[in-house]
Amino acid sequence: MASANKEMAVYCFDTLVSHYNNEEAPPPAFDDANHPLFVTWKKIVNGGEPRLRGCIGTLEARRLISGFKDYALTSALRDRRFPPIQPKELPFLQCTVSVLTDYEDAEDYLDWEVGKHGIIIEFTEPVTNIKRNATYLPEVPAHEGWTKIEAIDSLVRKAGYNGEITEAVRRRIQLTRYQSTLFSMHYSEYLSYVKATRGLVPAINGTSKPLS
Repeated sequence: MASANKEMAVYCFDTLVSHYNNEEAPPPAFDDANHPLFVTWKKIVNGGEPRLRGCIGTLEARRLISGFKDYALTSALRDRRFPPIQPKELPFLQCTVSVLTDYEDAEDYLDWEVGKHGIIIEFTEPVTNIKRNATYLPEVPAHEGWTKIEAIDSLVRKAGYNGEITEAVRRRIQLTRYQSTLFSMHYSEYLSYVKATRGLVPAINGTSKPLS
């Protein structure tokens, strides 16, 4: 079973930098495997609270190498909640890679632990019977300081339901819980890693340059 690690975060930065430079990313330095995964980009300015700039992944297993390559770009450039990340933002970026494991069907919508489990909810709207689904990674409810019910209600809204959230609506939820490993890396740490391991300084709008 694979765990999130430094090389996965490096590969996501490599993929984004190479995209801006219209060149191929260096080959990854981690083993391939099949897992669901997510890539999260946050922006840190003047030492402030990290602000989300993109988070997209897949709840179905994918080959990790192709998955991180695809979702590094999708989350950075095509998260509809945010404008695409621009090259000038790179120095402020933090990348978090998540590898999802241990999927379990919950007994009800409260059968999970804040800080331990990520959750997937699926339900049909009471009147329209429209099917809805959404997920939060394990760190989200804990970071927000939510109770289980607050997290569920927020996730119901994220899924697109705009009606009143009653106990009857919550009882319609089929919940799947999962766990994850994650690794976070700031762009400055990425630069240090590349300098130390490749003797190069990544440059935007051009190829990487040898250290002088």
